[in-house]
Amino acid sequence: MPSDLAKKKAAKKKEAAKTRQRVKKQDDVNGEGELQDGQVNGAVTNGETNGDIAALTKELDEFEMRKMEAQAVTGVLASHPNSTDVHISSLSLTFHGQELLSDTSLELNSGRRYGLIGLNGTGKSMLLSAIGYREVPIPEHIDIYHLTREMAPSEKTALQCVMEVDEERIKQEKEAERLAHEDSECEKLMEIYERLEELDADKAEVRASRILFGLGFTPAMQQKKLKDFSGGWRMRVSLARALFIKPFMLLLDEPTNHLDLDACRILVLISHSQDFLNGVCTNIIHLHQRKLKYYTGNYDQYVKTREELEENQMKRYNWEQDQIAHMKNYIARFGHGSAKLARQAQSKEKTLQKMVASGLTARVVNDKTLSFYFPPCGKIPPPVIMVQNVSFRYSSDTHFIYKNLEFGIDLDTRVALVGPNGAGKSTLLKLLMGELLPTDGMIRKHSHVKIGRYHQHLTEQLELDLSPLEYMRKCFPEIKEIEEMRKIIGRYGLTGKQQVSPIRNLSDGQKCRVCFAWLAWQNPHMLFLDEPTNHLDIETIDALAEAINEFEGGMMLVSHDFRLIQQVAQEIWVCEKQTITKWNGDILAYKEHLKSKIDKQTHDI
Repeated sequence: MPSDLAKKKAAKKKEAAKTRQRVKKQDDVNGEGELQDGQVNGAVTNGETNGDIAALTKELDEFEMRKMEAQAVTGVLASHPNSTDVHISSLSLTFHGQELLSDTSLELNSGRRYGLIGLNGTGKSMLLSAIGYREVPIPEHIDIYHLTREMAPSEKTALQCVMEVDEERIKQEKEAERLAHEDSECEKLMEIYERLEELDADKAEVRASRILFGLGFTPAMQQKKLKDFSGGWRMRVSLARALFIKPFMLLLDEPTNHLDLDACRILVLISHSQDFLNGVCTNIIHLHQRKLKYYTGNYDQYVKTREELEENQMKRYNWEQDQIAHMKNYIARFGHGSAKLARQAQSKEKTLQKMVASGLTARVVNDKTLSFYFPPCGKIPPPVIMVQNVSFRYSSDTHFIYKNLEFGIDLDTRVALVGPNGAGKSTLLKLLMGELLPTDGMIRKHSHVKIGRYHQHLTEQLELDLSPLEYMRKCFPEIKEIEEMRKIIGRYGLTGKQQVSPIRNLSDGQKCRVCFAWLAWQNPHMLFLDEPTNHLDIETIDALAEAINEFEGGMMLVSHDFRLIQQVAQEIWVCEKQTITKWNGDILAYKEHLKSKIDKQTHDI
């Protein structure tokens, strides 16, 4: 029987439920009125937008289905069906007939956060997809959340979208509201309240708000409608939903934020940021030579352990090869000599056969070294670009992003733009390119300057049915010889079959390399790079950094990869509060400044 205290508690909750129901009904009435106004003022526009979204969603679904049909996965569950650990043996994965994984093992243990690394095109995203779609035998009691797509634009706020993902809590709250007017169901109502307490329902909004704040959403942004956010921000809402429901296994492909990821029991993420891998991961899985190799610790520990293992492996390999060469030489010299020497030769031959039969140590196969290349651009006298008293806003009813900017950039400029999301870093590059016009002021450019801008959506402009070779020959018809174009594309890590396969069959990282080849051979004087490391593996990022440092022209960079900034930037410019300020220090000092600022904001919440 419920105690008197519990009954009083239930009575209070019941009254609160009635109040919520009255408010909800009033909101519904208001909402209907607003909808009618919207239908009068903008039905055609909204219809087109919704139709475009539906068409895009359908296209993405069809693309995913084609990918699924093109890949084949086999594997055997080796762990106990009721275990919280997942061990799969004899795992193989092929895509369009190309073997990406061959007879390897997948081991994911509860409580671990795995960073999945490897070169572009080795099959990392395909493996996550196979796990997410349960093409590998994952026990049913392990729920999986594979983050693949941003939320579609809608009238709901970011906070509402996160809270609505918890279906059980919503169902229980609705049932509590229904029973609030039925005193005969008091006992059942008590059970629902107890379940809501177990779910921390009264803290749901606070928890959702904290998750969004950790992803960069200010309190004001949390109340903005989803339709007013860019795709990148809607992807963060999707990630917040995943963190809110606390799945047993969470699969992430290139997250860029240091998140509170303790909510899930098993995390597998693909990231090419050493800083992120060091801060988040407890284990590293290296996809190399169609095998999965496991290392304990973060990325730095992985590098150290791998170097030690490979050094020992090469020592063992060299010793074995010396022994084999010595025995073969002895057998060849004395195999037909005196009886005593012949017997010794036979003995060594048997020893050699045993060595081969027991398995020889393989030679260490290093990843192929890449070398990006930006051709010489020639000199042009300064000033190359002058920004004179420039202010900018997107429309007369929006706030100014910049006011009264004054600066110049030349061929020796090496600047990284940093600052909070929405401060206008990408907008500044578009202004300098001429893609946007200043609201006030003037931007003067040298008449002969050529600017190459790399941005996150450049891969969307590729013709997916063409091969990289066909696409580049179409873009640069003046290069007549096929072999010459093959060499050009090969500089960016695309060789052999990759050059002649349809671009749609390439990995995201390989598509980015096609874009870099296209960008470089426009022969720009200035490189404007907006998040150039997205989808690039760590080795490719290092090759890009080296090419930037050897480039004769100027460079402006927007990137969340502090390691790349440290490698290539000579100056740090902070975009914030409608202006640009030079940071007195390097990117590591700026990173510490950000960390202390975020810690203070989190503490204040």
